Amino acid sequence: MDFHGIDLNLLAAFDALMDERNVTRAAARVGVSQPAMSAALSRLRKLFGDQLFLRSAEGLLPTPRARDLAEPVSQALRQIESALVKKPEFEPAKASLTFTLGVSDYPAFVMLPPLAKALEQQAPGVSLNVRAFNSRDSAVDLLDAGTIDAAVGVPLTHPENRILTRPILQDEFVTIVRRDHPSARRGMSMKVFLDLPHLLVSPEGDRHGLVDESLAQLGKRRTLALTLPQMFAAPALVAQTRMTATVMKRVALQSPARSKLVLFPPPVPLPVVVFDLMWHRRNDSHPAQQWLRNLIGAVARLL
Repeated sequence: MDFHGIDLNLLAAFDALMDERNVTRAAARVGVSQPAMSAALSRLRKLFGDQLFLRSAEGLLPTPRARDLAEPVSQALRQIESALVKKPEFEPAKASLTFTLGVSDYPAFVMLPPLAKALEQQAPGVSLNVRAFNSRDSAVDLLDAGTIDAAVGVPLTHPENRILTRPILQDEFVTIVRRDHPSARRGMSMKVFLDLPHLLVSPEGDRHGLVDESLAQLGKRRTLALTLPQMFAAPALVAQTRMTATVMKRVALQSPARSKLVLFPPPVPLPVVVFDLMWHRRNDSHPAQQWLRNLIGAVARLL
């Protein structure tokens, strides 16, 4: 195929370079030698009148022109592939493979148990390798590198055309105190809230969170007694102390300490927290990956 000098193989090379950011890996992906991929990059630069990719310590960095081309080229290639190549159907009950899923702490806590059960029932030969990440944008690096097949976490700071996302899960905050605490009988007014020592969940170690931001807008401050990097120990700590904590509702409901706690709506306005399913565009039409994403979505809906 040749259309005014545009060779379809060149577009496939560009797509691989955009995804891999490395000439050697891009060459392996499309099944050519490293010199052949370097030659294709030279032809691409001449064709588009732009360097397209600049070498750096982190690998090939796409130019603005390359970023503009990335989505339409990828979409065109996927459409051609869909029209010309018939993919085998994925049969989960007969499959034997391993998926790698990146998850932040919260979806690992609430979603992995029912997901593991669903895999056991529907695809006994499929195993799941879980990679943790804390920074919301770390998922992009893992997906770019092909280290993970999909990820579940809070929405990305900056959307990327090559990373596809859809919201699958959300939760709200609750304020918890020990069941036999005097505040459990009085209710969680703003005065009671501010009089209590607080446990703050802060993955990055900051002593300032969403609650503090909301209080600051009201000209108020709370007293911090303890800071934790993740929230799953918070219910047990609150159940044995005078402290209060504001955590996501499912964390409190699924805690072993649930029977020792009382849950209140926070006396300050807090946003609903949304979690996205994320995957790389290059995997969008892969039958096995589509099945995995659909299964994750179905499990999330049941929650």
